Amino acid sequence: MSVAAFILAAGRGERMRPLTDHTPKPLVEIGGRPLIEHHLLRLKDAGVARVVVNLGWLGAQIREALGDGARYGLAIDYSDEGWPALETGGGIHRALPRLGPAPFVVVNADVYCDYPMARLVERARCLAAADQAHLVLVANPAHHPQGDFACVAGRARSAGERLTYSGLAVLRPELFDGCAPGAFPLAPLLRRAIDAGRVGAERYAGLWSDVGTAERRAALEAQLRSA
Repeated sequence: MSVAAFILAAGRGERMRPLTDHTPKPLVEIGGRPLIEHHLLRLKDAGVARVVVNLGWLGAQIREALGDGARYGLAIDYSDEGWPALETGGGIHRALPRLGPAPFVVVNADVYCDYPMARLVERARCLAAADQAHLVLVANPAHHPQGDFACVAGRARSAGERLTYSGLAVLRPELFDGCAPGAFPLAPLLRRAIDAGRVGAERYAGLWSDVGTAERRAALEAQLRSA
């Protein structure tokens, strides 16, 4: 089964201003490549052939930089939301017709990680019929000590030791059943599905950063140079 991927690339990157006043955050470079390019290459290596990218802040720059995806060995489609963008849930909901009826991989463009993307693609292929999502969670960084969701025996839970949502997931389109077009967050939909026992989860202990500020970007660059 072919698995599609959706890359969330519409955000403003407020905490990285003034850099993101003129450069969309997904095009900020880490290790000599734009953040979003790292994801594209890893998705290609994992066997993904079709990627949808949502656009918002300075979206034309992203479209110009990536083109149709041919040079990455991918077919890239775009869901242009304009500005202001539609938040995470609304952005994914708008792109569902482009993603098809099967579970798909979701990646936040503004994180950097070495998670084995082939594992996530396989999760999409094998997502349990009753499940609406599978989340990759990481240890809570210093700037997000409260975490988001717990992981208990491979299932996401609302109660327990909370971890941070990494920005990597598998989602089933049915998660969005009943949603109206427009801007809305993803988290309430996930919490509803978690409370219904319909979300798997795993904890990843490898390299991960949300590259959310200039300081965290510099720290990540230093870590990569010393590796």
